[in-house]
Amino acid sequence: MTWFWLIAGTVVGTAILWVSCGRLEEATHRLALHYGIPDVVKGSVLMAVASSMPELITALLAFPVHDDFELGMSAVVGSAIFNILVIPAVSVYAAGKPLRANRDIVYREAQFYLVSVAAIMVVLSLAVIYNGGVVQTDGGRRVFQGLFTPLLAAIPVLLYGLYLFIQFHEVRSSRHENPPQEGIQAGKEWLVLVLMVGFILVGVEILLRVAIGMAELLNTPTFLWGMTIIAGATSVPDTFVSVQAARLGRTESSLSNVLGSNVFDLLVAVPAAVIVSGAIMVNFSQIVPMMAFLVVATIAMIAFMLRDLELNRVEAHGMMTLYVVFAVWLGLEALGFTDLVAAL
Repeated sequence: MTWFWLIAGTVVGTAILWVSCGRLEEATHRLALHYGIPDVVKGSVLMAVASSMPELITALLAFPVHDDFELGMSAVVGSAIFNILVIPAVSVYAAGKPLRANRDIVYREAQFYLVSVAAIMVVLSLAVIYNGGVVQTDGGRRVFQGLFTPLLAAIPVLLYGLYLFIQFHEVRSSRHENPPQEGIQAGKEWLVLVLMVGFILVGVEILLRVAIGMAELLNTPTFLWGMTIIAGATSVPDTFVSVQAARLGRTESSLSNVLGSNVFDLLVAVPAAVIVSGAIMVNFSQIVPMMAFLVVATIAMIAFMLRDLELNRVEAHGMMTLYVVFAVWLGLEALGFTDLVAAL
């Protein structure tokens, strides 16, 4: 595959995701109005799931179609890092003022997201402890592997069920404050939603082929391009939703969408591939550095939000700087200057 086709594929795949996810989110927003769902829940569940559809489809296609679970995993983790660092910062710049949070976001959404990060790490660790082993690479490096089974994958999915139960309670307790809106054709919006998921599948498949082509052309692991090309392209919908919400003054919805998207990505998108495909052998030594950086990014965002319950421009600069460090590290890995991530 030539550079021309790789660049063209990246542009086309990203454009398909941009258009289809935008329409998907419009349909989701109108359905939320039709059913009288409050803004915080709409952002953290409905809009989050809609904007995370590319990550879910990436995880579902990466292993069953391309036999590369790490490619899907890296795309999800890379997208989560992008969401937690870049999107809030860009939203601050777009709004032109600090991004206000509230206690529900900081003490419920953010902390549940932190639990989600810990949960997926624990599940992957259990895969190594009970179903794992050590493989020696050609360079003499020891790589830890583990069998990620559907039974282990059910743990984060059940945790997401608890998250939905909490959000359902929020909807029920605030029903009187959010009456259903009349005049919306729910059937039409559901049809649009299904059609857009089909277009997203096409866009994601194009990007997966681009990532594999880049890896073959440059003789690098596919997970590096999953964390960059695919993660960046699949994060476009989340960026659009959060920036639009910030410009309209719905900063709580903007932040809750980011956190809700990451909760969905970690607790549903990653285990979905295992549940659909069956047990998958995962490279734990490759996943740990990626997850470690996600933990650092998560702690940085929560620490900033805890201060006066807002994100200001200075803190946005700090988050963007942290993402630049992440991008530079990936570049060094791709060029072979560093070898923190063990690849088989």
